[in-house]
Amino acid sequence: MKIFQQSLTFREKRRGFHLITGDILQAMPQISEISIGMCQVFIQHTSASLTINENADPTVRKDFEMYFNKTIKENDPDYEHDYEGSDDMPAHLKASLLGSSVMIPIRNGRLALGTWQGIYLCEHRDRGGARGVVVTVWGE
Repeated sequence: MKIFQQSLTFREKRRGFHLITGDILQAMPQISEISIGMCQVFIQHTSASLTINENADPTVRKDFEMYFNKTIKENDPDYEHDYEGSDDMPAHLKASLLGSSVMIPIRNGRLALGTWQGIYLCEHRDRGGARGVVVTVWGE
């Protein structure tokens, strides 16, 4: 079994859903050495998240942002955790709903994503700063 791991730092991104599949592939060329295995992508933050979804039409990413902003509103007077601004607690909630990692099978040296699937870095803050991601690949 082979195991590879790489840390990436993404520069600050605007709030929204950003495709990072290409960045993952560029940072982890060792995927091509794996016939059958797994790739885990993990984000090291509590106010940003990861998910897999449509990679072709950018309106899907806009609609994700619209939906989450309508569903989890800012400036809710019931939030107690508001030390870092009105987008902080909503960002934590959004990140918990989507999750901090994704797992993608590797088949024949490639991520076994579907035709229209891509990995999103989901930035839930207006000024979230740089984001750290750890990519771990293992298999034979």
